[in-house]
Amino acid sequence: MKTAASIAVALIALLHIYILVLEMFLWDKPRGRRAFGLTQEFATASKTLAANQGLYNGFLAAGLIWGLAWPAGGVPVMIFFLSCIVVAGVYGAATANRRILFIQAIPGAIALGLVLLAY
Repeated sequence: MKTAASIAVALIALLHIYILVLEMFLWDKPRGRRAFGLTQEFATASKTLAANQGLYNGFLAAGLIWGLAWPAGGVPVMIFFLSCIVVAGVYGAATANRRILFIQAIPGAIALGLVLLAY
């Protein structure tokens, strides 16, 4: 069970690294605009805001990686950062785009559940 929890946490960390790349570096490029359904005008106007969002996603990924790398005390760290991801995903789904619930909140909740069951 611990292996499954660690794999789930690692996948969520990778997801948030991917979101960081999309928001910080590809926001106004075709791939980023497609991922978020943006017009070129909106992407250009909101590029700085998106980079800030991407940085926060990077912090979430870093926290999960920190938790995975710290065997003796990493469980509370993983629980904290996964909880942040779930809350952010629910808030994003309620205020920005419902897809965030399925892309971020539900996978984060599954990983959180696995961590809680494993430890």
